Amino acid sequence: MTIIELPFRATTAQACHWLAQQTGNSWTLARMIESGLTPYVWLDYDAGYPDLFGDANGGYAAPIFFESDTKRLAAGSEDVLITITKDVYKIVTQLKPPGFRRSLDELRFLKKDLERLASKLKREAEDEAEPVKIEVAKESQNGISKEQVLIAFASLVKIDLDQALCSGGCIFGDDGARVKGSAKRAKSKALWNPVTLALGLNDVYRVPLPRLKRAFNAHDFLYAWATEWNHSLALLGK
Repeated sequence: MTIIELPFRATTAQACHWLAQQTGNSWTLARMIESGLTPYVWLDYDAGYPDLFGDANGGYAAPIFFESDTKRLAAGSEDVLITITKDVYKIVTQLKPPGFRRSLDELRFLKKDLERLASKLKREAEDEAEPVKIEVAKESQNGISKEQVLIAFASLVKIDLDQALCSGGCIFGDDGARVKGSAKRAKSKALWNPVTLALGLNDVYRVPLPRLKRAFNAHDFLYAWATEWNHSLALLGK
């Protein structure tokens, strides 16, 4: 079997075929989305959206990440509907109703995202083949920064997560997910255990587990925590 060479932006068919070769399993658009991959669509410059395109007068590749938009795709929609995306400067932007519609064959997946997912799945397969020894990390390394917490989880809750982290109350303090002692010298140095925090967000703020699972698949800085996250869910029977 000839291994295909992935282009920088792969079509859905190319991405599914390549992942099937890498993993030995069949892939679909729905499975790729559920695995945390972000589809993109090229938007040609539209004078009606000057702020969206900025200096990119030739257009740019817009990500489709808003939950209702991706759910619609995963459910087998006949076309692409984009209601929220990021502008050319990567700032989240809500489009004027009804949003942009594009054909399914315009969807693209980034080569780097596909390669990262394949590597992650390979590591998980190796972990299942060999029992994993979960070592307790040093306290100074056992957490992520406030900026990373906001990137991963702010869009999942209705509260002001930035303010909650600064206040250090409830699940956000030393008795919750914040690494004990990490904020003693300066609040800017505080760290949070993302696994403990995610479980707290599910328990206290009712953030659905599937959305939290996607967060651990979608951000590089959470990949190292994925094993502990999955282990915790298994212990809790979730």
